[in-house]
Amino acid sequence: MDNSIYLITLVGTALVLTAAFSSLIAFRFGTPLLLIFLGIGLVTGVDGLGINFDNAAVAFFVGSLALAVILFDSGFGTPVATFRQAAAPAVTLATIGVALTAALLGVAAYYLTDLSWPEAFLLGAIVSSTDAAAVFFLLRAGNLLIRERVRSTLEIESGSNDPIAIFLTITFVSLIASGARPEAEVLLVDILIGFATQMGLGLAAGLAGGFLIARLVEKLTLDAGLTPIFVIALALLLFGVAGAVGGSGFLAVYVAGLIVGNSDIRSTVQLKRFQAGMSWLAQIIMFLVLGLFATPSQFGAIAVPAIALGLVLIFIARPVAVWLCMAPFRFSRAETAFVSWVGLRGAVSILLAILPLTAELPNGNAIFNMAFIIVLVSLVIQGWTLAPMARRLGLVVPPRTGPLDKVELELPGSSHHELLAYRVAPGSPVAQGVRVPRWARPSLVVREGRSMTYQYAGRLMVDDHVYIFVPDRYPRLLDRLFASKADLDPDDDEFFGHFAIDATRPAADLDAAYGLQLSEEEAAMPIVELMRQRLGGRAEYADRVAIGPVELIVRDVNDKGAITEVGLSFEPQAAPPKVPVFLSAGEIRDRFVQWFRGWRERRGARHKDELPETED
Repeated sequence: MDNSIYLITLVGTALVLTAAFSSLIAFRFGTPLLLIFLGIGLVTGVDGLGINFDNAAVAFFVGSLALAVILFDSGFGTPVATFRQAAAPAVTLATIGVALTAALLGVAAYYLTDLSWPEAFLLGAIVSSTDAAAVFFLLRAGNLLIRERVRSTLEIESGSNDPIAIFLTITFVSLIASGARPEAEVLLVDILIGFATQMGLGLAAGLAGGFLIARLVEKLTLDAGLTPIFVIALALLLFGVAGAVGGSGFLAVYVAGLIVGNSDIRSTVQLKRFQAGMSWLAQIIMFLVLGLFATPSQFGAIAVPAIALGLVLIFIARPVAVWLCMAPFRFSRAETAFVSWVGLRGAVSILLAILPLTAELPNGNAIFNMAFIIVLVSLVIQGWTLAPMARRLGLVVPPRTGPLDKVELELPGSSHHELLAYRVAPGSPVAQGVRVPRWARPSLVVREGRSMTYQYAGRLMVDDHVYIFVPDRYPRLLDRLFASKADLDPDDDEFFGHFAIDATRPAADLDAAYGLQLSEEEAAMPIVELMRQRLGGRAEYADRVAIGPVELIVRDVNDKGAITEVGLSFEPQAAPPKVPVFLSAGEIRDRFVQWFRGWRERRGARHKDELPETED
């Protein structure tokens, strides 16, 4: 009997287990997880332990299926509120931003390498999209809580920019393979038509497929263990159908995941857990396969220009593209700078770099190796500096409630209720005697290994585990009751001010107490309205408004973005360092208006000086 099947199984499972265990190191030291997975593949490959894997078609097929699973899970885990909040800037980055990045890097590649113009733009397209898995793993590993709108923008951009990069890459591969040299105007028209066709069909397929999957899950009575398999199989079926009719299968599965994840379907908790596991497995397999496929001994010949291109991507192409795309939106310069820095390249770029090899392009091998090195440069430089950069720019905020041991369970026949499990933390309101509200229904208390009813347990004690049946719109209120102030950030009091104030009172009260020197119009406003106006019409958790000797701080906002709690500090926090670039459209307008007024004043003064003196 042939033992090769056992040997392949042994090696494959050993690699997956090694990658899984290596994630512990990544979480411990904040190392980019993708870098570890790729490193395992490189060490195991032809230049390491000697496993020779050079089948480009198989690598691309495996990577494409894995990417489809990851994108479906990314859409499934994106709340619709998050999408609405940051859809405009994120979609702009995911479309125009990707095209601008590809164009700028393509120009640099033409002058720094021996590639022709089409090949240079192909390389730019290959590395034009960011890697969502790498970005958000680092945010979690570094225990970073970034300002909500910035995090939402990054999440949606990273999940939705892959289809555009894939389309551009396929377009340039087809152009180079055909040997055609069309006019620039003709090429631009063909690209726009192809883009509209692929994205339009992909979007339509995603919308229809998402609603169909959600409908089938609700109507069909499947075994609990089969439901997650049924959903992921339908997602891959949608991926194949959308691609077969000429649309973007990757866009289709992302949109479908977004719809299914935000539909009121049963088994949502079970689906999330299954897909999280499938997404991890897909990432591990894809990264290991791509690492195995690479040949490090070939990197030396193109290392210098590839590293230079990686630096151009990090410090020029990505920042310029982000600035141009985000200038029309109300982002501060620090927020724009952070979004431009969080441009990690990853598995998608390496996967797309395989396409020139499958098409047997003359410089396909060089393009693949350069793309691989660019990804490594991005992960090493940006990956290890993500957390320090966020802190340096002042974008890290404390957690809203502190850590909670909470487990969400889904009960049959209770689509609008959840069974939550909390651990009573020291210093939490419930540990200090605050009772659980009547609209929540504590059903079980586990104390020192003994189970008892809530009525029998009496006052809750530290380390009790409480199981509460609650309507799905109230968990956030319960979080506050079970959160410990001692578990919050040590600078929490400084961050949120010395005490809370009634933000519905007129700002004139603050003016009278602290001498803020407000205008009559501002003094007549409620404090909350004054803050919202000075924040540019949009308030966010942890925003700060300095007025004279005091600083008003947004302690919390509701689901609609309205300020619900305000703190006051007598020691205004030091402002984050001013970023000299990334001016928003509003700042550019204000500076132009200021310059224009100064120019008119200078012109008027000069004209006055030039007038002839008249005799009395």
